[in-house]
Amino acid sequence: MKVWGVSVSYYTGKLEAYLRYKGIPYEMEHPFADQARIRDGAGAIQVPIIERDDGRWMSDSTPIIRHLETEFPERTVLPSDPVVRFIALLIEDYADEWLWRCAMHYRWSYEHDRELLSRILADEITTHLPLPRFVRRYLVKRRQRGRFVINDGVTEGTREHVEIGYFNAMRSMLTMLEDRPYLLGNTPSIADIGMMGPMLRHFSQDPTPAAIMRNDWPAITEWVARVWNAHATAGETSFLDEVPDDAAAILQEIAETHMVQLKENAIAHGRGQLRFEMSVQGCDYKNLPVSRYRVYCLERLREAFDILSTDHKEKVMSLLPYPECSLIWDPAVSANSNYDVDRQAPFNKSINVL
Repeated sequence: MKVWGVSVSYYTGKLEAYLRYKGIPYEMEHPFADQARIRDGAGAIQVPIIERDDGRWMSDSTPIIRHLETEFPERTVLPSDPVVRFIALLIEDYADEWLWRCAMHYRWSYEHDRELLSRILADEITTHLPLPRFVRRYLVKRRQRGRFVINDGVTEGTREHVEIGYFNAMRSMLTMLEDRPYLLGNTPSIADIGMMGPMLRHFSQDPTPAAIMRNDWPAITEWVARVWNAHATAGETSFLDEVPDDAAAILQEIAETHMVQLKENAIAHGRGQLRFEMSVQGCDYKNLPVSRYRVYCLERLREAFDILSTDHKEKVMSLLPYPECSLIWDPAVSANSNYDVDRQAPFNKSINVL
């Protein structure tokens, strides 16, 4: 299969980690010189996009992986225990949708990172533009910092809290990795694959967060390499048969951050707002863009919870005793994205997720 992606992309890295672990062959191509055809096939130019030999297009890393699990069931990344599987999916969603802001901040707020990444992206995604390289680099820096940092609520007042999110993620992961090689067992789960989104192509490679990880959190650096090389080292899938006590820290972090964002975003979307505010761990974020896609993410989490048995639901609720997590099982907050209503993902026409 052909993967249209970018070498420093958050979600391309996540998908590549999955494809490598599963041993699924792929070729990497850069999409921006063939935009009209890709947009016609996939709906939006958002990497990664998979083009199949039969002419079908697949978009959005999470439904892509869920579908490929049905085609390539060997060495699954979905734990067999329903409760462990739900928690793994929750961690993946947190990695996808909460840590994104922190990853983009480190990349585009720090000058050294910004200068390096603008060179890489100018050479990968803007060569079709008939402009000098220095102009293309300027356009990349202005667009990325404006759209994904300033527009996404990173200010002098929130910057410290945004960066704390990186340390909290590593700290909670390290607790889980003390007694096993992967977050929920002896082989990678969808939780590990999800966390590779921010940890691989951003935190472990962009100069500023990479130095922090390498110097102060080397066990996380080892985990990144371990997941990237998992196909060569892992045998049969081996997951825990229950959620371990050491997952408590990351679940609390998810409750206090990602769940708040999902709730306030869904409320604002339901009211037809374009912007919203939220208070997360005592930090006030203002003028954030409402994301229809994150309403869709909440819908998918609720569906995953709804299919659990009564006993499994009670176990999940006991693992998430935080008031913010009631969002998952309490319909008091409406979540209606009106996206992929026919459940065709990843073969549907995608939308801009941010």
